[in-house]
Amino acid sequence: MTAVNDAAPATADVRASGMTTPPVADHRVRRATPADAGTVAALLDAFNREFDTPTPGTEVLAGRLERLLAGDDMAAILSGDPAIGVALISFRPSVWYEGGVATLDELYVRPDLRNRRYGHAMLEAVCALVRDRGAGSLEINVDGEDVDAQRFYERHGFSHTEPGNTEPMYYYYRDLD
Repeated sequence: MTAVNDAAPATADVRASGMTTPPVADHRVRRATPADAGTVAALLDAFNREFDTPTPGTEVLAGRLERLLAGDDMAAILSGDPAIGVALISFRPSVWYEGGVATLDELYVRPDLRNRRYGHAMLEAVCALVRDRGAGSLEINVDGEDVDAQRFYERHGFSHTEPGNTEPMYYYYRDLD
């Protein structure tokens, strides 16, 4: 699940807010460390709660993230100081690519700070990290009704069809507990 609405602020929105120019945003991003597990967990928990998706809570997520961020199979990118957005990436081996495959598990920006290109900055950092790690592909799963996220990723060169095909790809899952 990935939700993004990261278009530039509309002029009418800026005028309605009383501002004469769009707000200046700090687009600096950094890779999270295990010490940032609580921050990453809080943002992921807020993301799930915003979209009424089950979450084990910040404490459980922080414990998992502290361990996972210390390894090579997961990374997180934080935006802002204090952090206002997070991107969570998983890495796995693949028979199809020498350097494996990465999945953007989550990309989240606090609702009050969307439409200021934080998502763009994090996605660019994710792509750079994935390239640096040698992965051959970056995959993203998007909910079918989340057309804002679909447009966001398509603007950044992602597709839900394979080259030469017109049929969309689907993501299937089943909880195993």
